[in-house]
Amino acid sequence: MAKENSRLRRIGDQMQRDLSVLIQQEVKDPRLGMVTINAVKVSRDLSYADIYFTCMAFGDNAEAEQQRADQEAVLNKASGFLRSMLAQEIQLRVMPQLRFHYDTVLETGTRLTGLIDEALRQDQARHRDDD
Repeated sequence: MAKENSRLRRIGDQMQRDLSVLIQQEVKDPRLGMVTINAVKVSRDLSYADIYFTCMAFGDNAEAEQQRADQEAVLNKASGFLRSMLAQEIQLRVMPQLRFHYDTVLETGTRLTGLIDEALRQDQARHRDDD
């Protein structure tokens, strides 16, 4: 069991490294900007791999959200090409289907940090008022 999980993690790590290079060098879509592959989670039966990425998006929230959605669509459209390129690099009996997902961890972390800072400021203001 542990050996299988270790193998899946190694496959995911290798896919992450190779995909980072392939996306940067081989995918030529102008809608695709700076993409960072954060994690690759491979299913136990190697039928699919969930790839979590972040990208640089500019503009207001609606515009940035649209850019992220466009980049996710571009990556999912290019998944067949990327899968075939990965199959040449990684020797597996079955190459998993690639599914790209935008990773919201960074945004969630930033939002939570802001909320914590705001709560600390409010707490300090209350303590000053009490004194």
